[in-house]
Amino acid sequence: MRNTASVLHLDLDAFFASVEQRDKPSLRGKPVVVGGTGGRGVVATASYEARVFGVRSAMSTREARSRCGHAAFLSGRFHAYREASHQVMTLLRSVSPLVEPLSLDEAFVDLAQADPAELPDLGVASVTTYAERLRERVAEVTGGLTASVGIGTSKFIAKVASELDKPDGLTVVPPGTERDLLRPMSATVIPGVGPATAERLRRAGILTVADIEATGLDDLVGLVGKAHGAGLHSLARARDDRPVVAEREAKSVSSEGTYETDLTDRRLMEGLLTRQAGEVATRLRKHGLAGRTVTIKVRLHDFTTLSRSTTLPEPTDSTAVVARLARRLLTDLDTSGGVRLLGVGVSGLADWIQDDLFGETEDEPEPLDLPEAPSTRRVVYAPGLDVVHDEMGRGWVWGSGRGVVTVRFETAETPPGPVRSFAVDDAALRLWLPDNPVTEEPVAP
Repeated sequence: MRNTASVLHLDLDAFFASVEQRDKPSLRGKPVVVGGTGGRGVVATASYEARVFGVRSAMSTREARSRCGHAAFLSGRFHAYREASHQVMTLLRSVSPLVEPLSLDEAFVDLAQADPAELPDLGVASVTTYAERLRERVAEVTGGLTASVGIGTSKFIAKVASELDKPDGLTVVPPGTERDLLRPMSATVIPGVGPATAERLRRAGILTVADIEATGLDDLVGLVGKAHGAGLHSLARARDDRPVVAEREAKSVSSEGTYETDLTDRRLMEGLLTRQAGEVATRLRKHGLAGRTVTIKVRLHDFTTLSRSTTLPEPTDSTAVVARLARRLLTDLDTSGGVRLLGVGVSGLADWIQDDLFGETEDEPEPLDLPEAPSTRRVVYAPGLDVVHDEMGRGWVWGSGRGVVTVRFETAETPPGPVRSFAVDDAALRLWLPDNPVTEEPVAP
């Protein structure tokens, strides 16, 4: 355990929505919701102006519209998010060689490895000043994005601290005060205490971290199992010695799609799983990985979500193997009522493979003559996407439908701009992408 507050957790505030507000001047200070824009969409990120109305991540877009119908509902622009993430991660790696990204918008930083010329000691006053300057530099390199920062003696404490003063805040937990900070907090602040575990603890009268701390290890193990119980016992006492690691080990790689029209054609489902298996296997090979466990995810017409998996004796990165196992797993499920979502994942990852595991030489499965799959994109010009017009210049899609696309012409460097409408087939209007987008995506942890 560390005796200095030297683990920093940085979390970009309402990341996707903040990038949209940065790049779209007319949306600054207004509610913005990023995610699926259709009836079956899900909120990825809501701006703080939208959160006032109860909009939250993972909420259905339908419910978000009912709570905050006047918000701007935008589809994602992942090239912009990756670019902003790249800017921040590059800055953090210039601060310390030990940076552990958790996602595009958050990371741990080991301040014990920082340049002594910039951080001469790890006292509370020094790390506070250092972190304030780091937050300023994040805003500078990203064009105004804000970050909330927590610093503590462990990764657990740093992450808890970063949530205490959101948005655009900084909390440093002095060494020795961790348990006093945690005790009044809900038990759900501890990683892994989701709704099911929280309900088991509640039935036992355990509601806060202090309640967990007062419960014996054997009792916790009896409630939630050996591994989870031991983890709760340690974290409730602020015991966390996990190091900050520069490269996180990926746990799984997956691909999935949600469809506007319920799928009922079994052959089409097999073809879609085959395509997804190809995407997963390509990503595995790109990152020099292979996996033993193949899993499919199926969401039925009534929103029931099912999964089936199988484990190989040796890891593989073969498209043919992953695709065949995914199709075989589908045979165990009754999909006659219709399917809304299909997905394929590979876990149990390793950085080596057993060649020719099944005596096959062809990596790609045989091509299937498939009917056209229902599109996961509702319109060519989805709300929020970047466009450019030969005369009007750069802008973004305000909305589209009935053969018309409406564009607001503005960028991050301009004031709020005018709104114009065009036919969707107007030759002067087209989607816009940066010349050199950051395309590298981290393997999903």
